[in-house]
Amino acid sequence: MRIGIVAGEASGDLLGAGLISAIRQRYPDAVFEGIAGPQMMAAGASSLFPMERLSVMGFSEVFGRLRELLGIRRQLAEHFISNPPDVFIGIDAPDFTLGLERRLHKAGIKTVHYVSPSVWAWRQRRVKKIVKSTDLMLTLFPFEAKFYRDHRMPVHFVGHPLADLIPMHPDQAAARCTLGLPAKGEVLALLPGSRSTELKHLAATFIDTARWLKLQRPKLHVVVPLANEQRRRQFQSILAKALEPPALTLIDGRAREVMTAADVVLLASGTASLEAMLLKRPMVVAYRMAPFSYWLAKRLLKVKSISLPNLLANDILVPELLQDEATPDQLGLAVLYYFENPQSAAEVMVHFDEIHHELRQDASQQAALAVLELIGR
Repeated sequence: MRIGIVAGEASGDLLGAGLISAIRQRYPDAVFEGIAGPQMMAAGASSLFPMERLSVMGFSEVFGRLRELLGIRRQLAEHFISNPPDVFIGIDAPDFTLGLERRLHKAGIKTVHYVSPSVWAWRQRRVKKIVKSTDLMLTLFPFEAKFYRDHRMPVHFVGHPLADLIPMHPDQAAARCTLGLPAKGEVLALLPGSRSTELKHLAATFIDTARWLKLQRPKLHVVVPLANEQRRRQFQSILAKALEPPALTLIDGRAREVMTAADVVLLASGTASLEAMLLKRPMVVAYRMAPFSYWLAKRLLKVKSISLPNLLANDILVPELLQDEATPDQLGLAVLYYFENPQSAAEVMVHFDEIHHELRQDASQQAALAVLELIGR
């Protein structure tokens, strides 16, 4: 069995690795090739291009790399059409993978898209192209599956692998011990994002927020996990330029452990907000983009919230501070509220627990079975 597979960022790499492992439990000799991150390659996939070349966010940022991205997609299409796989799986990165799926689908190759684009939030007309490009949609969240059923698209809700992986009651004390953090005292986790553009727009603000909070709570311990060496160097460069930089503990990777050890998490909107929710940690969500990208996104969005906890609850469970609202004092006040009102934080955790149970579906196995059923195995 030969499977084409493309992931565009770290969250897709996690999903792809779980799917590859689940399929290989049944077909140990299955071959996977395309674009893979380190976890997918460890599971046995080969990568024709570095995954980081696809990790770009925002309209203006994508436009600057458009020629390169189109070139990679063209080469992948030619590769798979000349040597057709049993199925092609595009994982997230919809602006890249759906176009590739469309070409392969027209060539008679069965296609699967794993992780729904946010068609329910903006650009809903895309669903018509998705129906013509993809034989099967695998969704992580139940409200997405309903959307596709309403549009008569083959869909399977698989749940989220993180909900399977993360225990219902994470051990904060053990995480602090492992990281060498104080067993007692307040700990804040700062996660400014895993992409270069996210750090560019948020890192300095998060650093200033940490300094603001330390003035209010001098004993606060602030920990910053960085996704890789490139992001660490980028963050350190921004930290060195800060006025009166606060004392921060920088850690390579281990973001989940850091969030488990923390009392509160300040993070960039994205998969990290889902992870913090599953870890039952109070959080404040922030995001900034290039001005033009934000201007355009604001006019296209059809939802009031952008963070996954709020979307899944269809309610405002966590504060979101976006673009010009994401200032050190406003972010600091939102974080401070959790430290000063533990009962409010506990009430939010009850909702987090309910959502965690709903998303626990053994996602990788569900996805593998759906893919194998599509190709008649």
